[in-house]
Amino acid sequence: MTGKNHFGRLLFILIVTWIVCMALYRLPEEILGLTIKKVDMLSEIRRRTGYVSGDTLLSNPAANLFFIPDSAYIHQSDSLMLLRRDSLYMSLLAGVGPDTANLRIKDFSVGRTGLRRFFGSLNRVGTMERPVRIAFMGDSFIEGDIVVADFRAMMQAHFGGHGVGFVPIASHVEQYRPTIRQRAKGWQTYSILSNRSYGEYVLSGLLFEAGNDEASVSFETTDTYPCLGNVSSLKFIYSRNLHAKVRLTCNKAEDTVDDVLPETDSIMQYEKRGSFTDGQFRFYRAKGLQALGIALEDSTGIVVDNFSLRGNAGIVWTALDEDVCRTWNAIRTYDLIVVQYGLNVAAGNVKNYTWYEEEMEKTVRHLKRCFPDSDILLLSVSDRSHYYDGAYRTMPAIISLWNTQYRIARKEGLPFWSTFHAMGGEDGMARFVKKHLAGKDYTHLSFRGGREIAAALYDALMFEKKLYDEMEEVRD
Repeated sequence: MTGKNHFGRLLFILIVTWIVCMALYRLPEEILGLTIKKVDMLSEIRRRTGYVSGDTLLSNPAANLFFIPDSAYIHQSDSLMLLRRDSLYMSLLAGVGPDTANLRIKDFSVGRTGLRRFFGSLNRVGTMERPVRIAFMGDSFIEGDIVVADFRAMMQAHFGGHGVGFVPIASHVEQYRPTIRQRAKGWQTYSILSNRSYGEYVLSGLLFEAGNDEASVSFETTDTYPCLGNVSSLKFIYSRNLHAKVRLTCNKAEDTVDDVLPETDSIMQYEKRGSFTDGQFRFYRAKGLQALGIALEDSTGIVVDNFSLRGNAGIVWTALDEDVCRTWNAIRTYDLIVVQYGLNVAAGNVKNYTWYEEEMEKTVRHLKRCFPDSDILLLSVSDRSHYYDGAYRTMPAIISLWNTQYRIARKEGLPFWSTFHAMGGEDGMARFVKKHLAGKDYTHLSFRGGREIAAALYDALMFEKKLYDEMEEVRD
């Protein structure tokens, strides 16, 4: 007796199973706050999109060759010299071996001169009439002085100097910042992110206005990092004053100074020199007084100002007024501006950041106009993880954004350093969390993690400076 043919029923079951599995694969990663593990029949052979090894990020073989950005104008008489510098740079680089970990600075400026002014200032530190200043601009990644505190300590240990540098009048993380203790009363805060048209902002992106006739800001140095406990210069920096008087009490109230604060409608600083560990600026008849912050530093060595602004994507800086920035720069001249942004731009699986590329190029060009005497170093976005396929993995958006920032540096002729690779590349954030170097949000570093990044950045700068010094010796 011939058996019944069940092939049609089997085919039907297979088709239904395939449809159900495909439907399960298409489920979102999260439903009602619950993480869903996707069903993927081809998971073992599927090529993961968005997860590329750190080495493949630098995919353009011409990326490290001599590159002239579209925006650069090179006088014909200088072009041969710049080409020689570039050739010499590549020769010196070949002698130290390949950068397999991608931890070196990639200088896309013409003739590898992107950090020339900064390195020149470092070589004259102690002989100039001012300290060598670095502005470290970023978002919540460096908030509370994470990364910056250790970077500052390393630079000051090598090149001298004391103090935390510029500090805004008030901060919502001041109780967590270990490099200074501060407290402010009587001020209203304005931010370039939410009150863009209010006033004349500078790199802090914050303005503070006295709401009543009395306002104050108190500070105390700390010894949590070397070179912070005592400073020789104390400054109050403000941008508008009609008739305020100031009383400065410092060093456990042993010293008191009463002054009429000079009138101004542009950026100005009130400075006292001596030896300071703590103090209070107390203002009377202060209504309308508009302030930016205080600065605790030395008049020589290295000063590193932390300009973190939570929620900032970086592109807001096109709103800076050029004349205001030049006034600020006359008071606080920066030899180097470090630009670190990206965490507020990266989003899930977004792969196209053309809009950001265009806006950030405008930002870079505007910063060059606002601070024409400063070198600019662009830092890449750090790693960031999301939960994927049962584990925390690098967001695909991070890879796309990294490549976008790399292109920005090339097109604008900037030195570029990869924070992403300093964390170990792909899935670096997950490893940082496992080692307690980052928070469980898989986005922000701990202070220990910040020390790792600071050390890698410091080493990269010192390596690049060594090449610069060798090039200068050969040229001479």
